[in-house]
Amino acid sequence: MKKYTIYICLLLSLMGTACKKYLDQNPKDALASGDFWQKKSDFDQALAAAYSSLQAAEFAVELPVWDCFTDNGYAQHNSGSAKEIVSGSISSTTGGYIPQLYKDAYAGIARINIFLMQLAKYTGPDFPDADKKKYEAEARFLRAYFYFQLYNIYGDVPVVLEPLSLETQNQAKVAAPDVLKQVLADADFAIANLNAAPYYQNGGHACVSSAQALKARTLIFAAYGTNGTPDAALLTQVRDLTLQIQSQYKLSANFEDVFRDASQKGNTEIIFSINFLAPNNTAPWDMYYGDWLVASPLQNFVNDFECTDGLPYGTSPLTNPAAPFENRDPRLKKTVFVDHPDFGGGKIHTPSNSRPTGYGVMKFLVPENIPYGFSTLSQQNAVVFRLAEILLMYAEAQNELAGPDATVYKAMTDLRARVSMPAYPAGLTKDQMRQRIRHERRIELAFEGLRYFDLRRWHTASTVLNAVKDGINPYHYEDKFYHWPLPQPEIDKSGGVLVQNPEYK
Repeated sequence: MKKYTIYICLLLSLMGTACKKYLDQNPKDALASGDFWQKKSDFDQALAAAYSSLQAAEFAVELPVWDCFTDNGYAQHNSGSAKEIVSGSISSTTGGYIPQLYKDAYAGIARINIFLMQLAKYTGPDFPDADKKKYEAEARFLRAYFYFQLYNIYGDVPVVLEPLSLETQNQAKVAAPDVLKQVLADADFAIANLNAAPYYQNGGHACVSSAQALKARTLIFAAYGTNGTPDAALLTQVRDLTLQIQSQYKLSANFEDVFRDASQKGNTEIIFSINFLAPNNTAPWDMYYGDWLVASPLQNFVNDFECTDGLPYGTSPLTNPAAPFENRDPRLKKTVFVDHPDFGGGKIHTPSNSRPTGYGVMKFLVPENIPYGFSTLSQQNAVVFRLAEILLMYAEAQNELAGPDATVYKAMTDLRARVSMPAYPAGLTKDQMRQRIRHERRIELAFEGLRYFDLRRWHTASTVLNAVKDGINPYHYEDKFYHWPLPQPEIDKSGGVLVQNPEYK
């Protein structure tokens, strides 16, 4: 979707149709809403603006920060209020992602609802009904993604499906299961109406498999309920969806190619991404992680990478404390750097910020952009769904449903073979395979923003996070943190219509 990002700045009128009644004349530097929506190209621009809502930091360039809420990393600049969240200082007035995700998700939903309303009203001959349905499906895919985020973080939230007015702006929340129903309804509509071509052939637009991946992630996160016991019916849907997706994609030959700009276009592993295009639409990937060290891996995370014989570091005879990155899972060097990023061949950058753990995140850096700084035009896409996660979801679901059968072994073998790691030993029990799969998710998907939510859905967050001993800040996790509080300013603005989650009253 690189070409679509040239439309990133949607006309302000898309978000402010109510302003017209208060002004005698239109502003001279923008179109009024009544002058927009006159032709199909207007809808192209508006849809691009809806996609651009995903570029909010917590959905894109700051995905690695979410891992700093976990046992994986430390956020020295307190991005997202990571220090407060890690230490358990979570309340309705905590800053960072607690209010920002809520605000940005609903801003995206507002754009989408305006788009859908105008799309339904438009009757111009340049926009056939079949095309309109595909546009609607793309918009509803995006709305499903935003509501999934809200459902996953807060639980009970308002469900808004049309543009709001001054009279309707205060909306009460609905129960989390009803939010989930809306996510699935939008995802199902998208699956039924999006283009069937795989994402890498679809010009950056969401496609059927993108929506299937979103539905699969939504269901596997919902499947563990309130106690960590998986729901077989939901996992069956996950298994079936991931099987359908697998037939259209294949793993990238090189692990790092998924995350580097030059090898992302046409990459057969990527199922959906949030796209950027230099020079006017960039994200500070290289500066954040290569120079500022916004996210710093913890030692326990580094230690969790196996040796090349498939045995744990410290247990394997290949363990070498004098050269701890040697004879290790190749993903370690592709994910973590020691002190400074060094790509070889003289491609070295010395960070301007401190190295609080001694490590930095290598995964999202581009060697061609060295030296990293304010002028660096990083246009790496934020990969949201990729085949590796699909294989992991399939293996997890099938193992819970049927145990470690041959298909579970194959999915894990294929994933590990990409980096020349050995297959798992035969004869693993269901419980043993479960632990292997969870370990593999931590390694393969590190700093892609999923670890925090994995620990929450498995209901292991309290056990894992309260056991962290190498964090810069002390860790404290309580069961009530499985849902975050609604931001207090949103409650205050609602005049009592929006009610706080009960754990935070």
